[in-house]
Amino acid sequence: MREHTASRKTAPFVRSLPIDLWPMADVRAWEEACRPSLRLRRGGAASHLRAVTQDDLARRYGYFLDFLSRSDLLDMTAGPAAQVIPQHVDVYVAELKTRVGSVTVYGSIQKLRRMVQLIAPGCDIDWLIALECELFSEMRPRSKWDRVVYAEVLDEAGLTLMAEAEMSERPKLTRARMFRNGLMVALLAHCPIRLKNFAALEIGRSFMNVDGTWWIVLTAAETKEKREDERPVPEELTEPIERYLEVYRPILARGNTRTNALWMAWDGKAMSYASVGETIAETTRMTVGVPINPHLFRTAGVTTLATHAGNKPHAGAALLHHQPGPVTQENYNRSSCISAGKSLAAVNQVYRRK
Repeated sequence: MREHTASRKTAPFVRSLPIDLWPMADVRAWEEACRPSLRLRRGGAASHLRAVTQDDLARRYGYFLDFLSRSDLLDMTAGPAAQVIPQHVDVYVAELKTRVGSVTVYGSIQKLRRMVQLIAPGCDIDWLIALECELFSEMRPRSKWDRVVYAEVLDEAGLTLMAEAEMSERPKLTRARMFRNGLMVALLAHCPIRLKNFAALEIGRSFMNVDGTWWIVLTAAETKEKREDERPVPEELTEPIERYLEVYRPILARGNTRTNALWMAWDGKAMSYASVGETIAETTRMTVGVPINPHLFRTAGVTTLATHAGNKPHAGAALLHHQPGPVTQENYNRSSCISAGKSLAAVNQVYRRK
């Protein structure tokens, strides 16, 4: 059962095959590639990559292996990357094109190629590089402007869904999922961090309460910009967050105390990167009328600030944790990010009530 009820009922159940279910040769090759350097001993081929990049590459390779498994093509005895062959990749690309856009198809093959180079550096992949170049030329990014809404609309949608969950007479598990989904949308509307960070939020580490205020706290190793990202959650979400943690998260967790993941799935496990992204898109489709993926929440935040707070030209860059020009001072980065978050919260509150 999927975490959300998608409109495409005939779509295949797609997941990234967990590393412990990969062919053993792939597992060992990936572990060796990620082996860190130690004193004078050089690390593996992927040791220079940040953990989030390693995780992303493994996730993309897992999608390929999952496709092979679903197609009865997965050979558990094959050597490292030995199943990345033209006949397998061709049908994988064909299936991708039925499910995702051209940009995602290209990105999937580009990262599959990177994985092969890391776990089987001696492989001849000229054909894969040629395919990657072909897909790059075919990329036609979908216009996002017909799917961009103001952040206050997303905030209102999330708050409304949480209120409906509280008043609903549906089964408690259904209400718990409704409340969680509403909180996801409202929180991301105010704090549009990247999906990989949002999906991985952990209570007490990257999501913590400091003197009554909830904070998102990301280390430099966790962010794409390689800078710390600390931002307070607006006060209006304090009560919903605590309600979720005290009432609804335990329902979803089903007694699972082994994880501090903020977002729990219906089966008592932490939600995956893909599941969080799909849930947010489906929730916005149902509440706003347009499927808005997590990345578009970042566009929504900047658009809202540009429209309603145009006197703060650097607020958008700070909200997205981008550097405004050459300024790199640590204190400026932190304070500007906090200020931008407060500006967006103020704008959302004013325009949501109109």
